[in-house]
Amino acid sequence: MGEGHPECPERLDAIDEALAATGLIEHLQVLQARPATWDELRLAHDPDYLDRLRERLSQVQGVVQLDPDTAANEHSLSAALHAAGAALQATQMVIAGKVDNAFCAVRPPGHHATRAKAMGFCFLSNVALAARAALRVHGLQRVAVVDFDVHHGNGTEDVLADDPGVLMVGLFEHPLYPFSGLPPKGDNMLNLPLPAHTGGQEIREMIRAHWLPALERFKPQMLFISAGFDAHELDPLGLLRLTEVDYAWITEQLLDVAARHAQGRIVSCLEGGYHRWALARSVCAHLRVLAKL
Repeated sequence: MGEGHPECPERLDAIDEALAATGLIEHLQVLQARPATWDELRLAHDPDYLDRLRERLSQVQGVVQLDPDTAANEHSLSAALHAAGAALQATQMVIAGKVDNAFCAVRPPGHHATRAKAMGFCFLSNVALAARAALRVHGLQRVAVVDFDVHHGNGTEDVLADDPGVLMVGLFEHPLYPFSGLPPKGDNMLNLPLPAHTGGQEIREMIRAHWLPALERFKPQMLFISAGFDAHELDPLGLLRLTEVDYAWITEQLLDVAARHAQGRIVSCLEGGYHRWALARSVCAHLRVLAKL
């Protein structure tokens, strides 16, 4: 993304270091992602967009701007394909019973990438791709997408709006980039726009009142999480006030839903989170719950 940008490689370094320092890594099966194929990407993206993206990013020299917020270099195409491939590979492994659940520590993030546009640091809609694969490739009937990034997951919503096999629930600070989500794009979307400085207890109450009843009614056979940790109180890009304790609580609620309706099946994909210490701590809290430690 360019020198000094918050969406930087050191984000993943911070996560790796925290997993090692806490000993969590010893309880996890660590795999390298495969790249997504261009045919797989058509589950979520327009073919013309994919052709334009491949042509532009395969010829990059230096850094180019795809939009005011989204830059690319010669490695970005490979990184984006591997991020999408991680979500698809994790979905296949969870459905096959090879792992209980999965967390994809990926860059670039995906939830702002629409069917036909790269934006908001995102090139490919990782979680939307995985949800579509669960339905169209692996034969599930109902999946839920949960997005707790501080920014509205407009790209995931664009891909999955009005898909009868999907329920998407999200929370986000409003107003904040990308200034969308009111109203939601489809009848299968439940958005919780939150004013700046909303704290953890208030967010927990809204999740209990809105998300959890909707998920219980829908009875998803698998859950996908857009795990953005930039709603943390220390994050420089947002003004919500979650902590790692709140992220653990949210993960516990989703694990309970998955246990009741989805055979425990969850795939979680990293989205935002730009204060490296807070990101690392929050990911560790998330993974402790997913690993049932």
